[in-house]
Amino acid sequence: MAKKKVRRAAGATATKTRVKLTPRDKKTMNSLVGLADRVVSAAEGRRDPYVDIPSRTLSNVKYSPRKRILEMGSGKNRRQLFDLSQAKAYMRTMLVASGCKRLLDQGKTTSLRGLFYMLKHTIEGSKENTFDEQNECDTIIEDVEVLLNSIREELHLYAENRGAMVGAITFTDKGDEINCARMGSGGYAIPSICEPEVIQFDKSKCKAKFILHVEKGTVWQRFNEDRFWEKHNCILTHGSGQPPRGVRRMLYRLHNELKLPLYCVLDNDPWGYYIYSVIKQGSINLAFESQRMAIPDAKFLGLRSIDFERCELSDSVKIALNDTDRKRAKQVARYPWFEKKRDWQREIQKMIKNDFKLEVESLISKDISYVTEVYVPERLQQQDWLD
Repeated sequence: MAKKKVRRAAGATATKTRVKLTPRDKKTMNSLVGLADRVVSAAEGRRDPYVDIPSRTLSNVKYSPRKRILEMGSGKNRRQLFDLSQAKAYMRTMLVASGCKRLLDQGKTTSLRGLFYMLKHTIEGSKENTFDEQNECDTIIEDVEVLLNSIREELHLYAENRGAMVGAITFTDKGDEINCARMGSGGYAIPSICEPEVIQFDKSKCKAKFILHVEKGTVWQRFNEDRFWEKHNCILTHGSGQPPRGVRRMLYRLHNELKLPLYCVLDNDPWGYYIYSVIKQGSINLAFESQRMAIPDAKFLGLRSIDFERCELSDSVKIALNDTDRKRAKQVARYPWFEKKRDWQREIQKMIKNDFKLEVESLISKDISYVTEVYVPERLQQQDWLD
């Protein structure tokens, strides 16, 4: 007699293999379980469940002159379940936390987009969705990060890879040996998660003397093709403009664990100044991460406002400032970490007086390899940078 087939119920899963948590995972799991336990305790005590989320606003961010980084203040926003104006955000907070716990339970990671689809559904008996747009989910993820004092990588979340590196260093990535001197024209794609559980450094396998970070992939390609990293014994990185958190975390670890100086080659415009500010002091919006990412000793190597005359550039490379540029430049000048630095004030005022900005690519008007063979080597030799 043929055996009757057993049909698995829809949504049923195979027996789960018990996942061994790392020490960091255990800490994160305890925070997530503690959050859920507080909800249960409030319900059992007939109290209104709530969470106090540190405020991620400019007014709650302060600059620490001693640490030379941005830090969050003590301001918090209370989010309550039984307040109609806050109930949706409260429930979304718990939903994101539960999704992250599922990832830890299964020992898996997912993208920010992946978590959005994991959690997106229509609430039964209504036409209301948990999330309609990804930015709604991303905002709650950041809330959960500050609420639990955990970066998103500890919640097993990652973003799209943006940025690359090449140079005189060999390290281990999930058990695979990566020799950054043999990465070809594309380089090593810097992952979103660069934590010690994923990437391990060995000082004996790093021959580099410094890190050169350039703003854009197009400029990085010129440095790589000219093998600048080989001639000057360094690590060459880029972050596709505003560097994502994975790139910033990689730079932080290279600088602090391997004691490598960091020099930044960025555009001469308010955006280039801001990128340097984020690398050096941290992000205003994500100040809670500064202690893991900010590099106060980073140096701004260029492009500078004086370079139009110093490098004898032609008028054709000028890009006129607009009202947004002028406004942004004045905002950057008022940042506490730039406000009392004469060199930075002169730099910004010179750009405003010029009434134009310059991209690093403008140096190509001198020669295709001017930036790699003349500009950067001279700035390094003369120690001509802004701090």
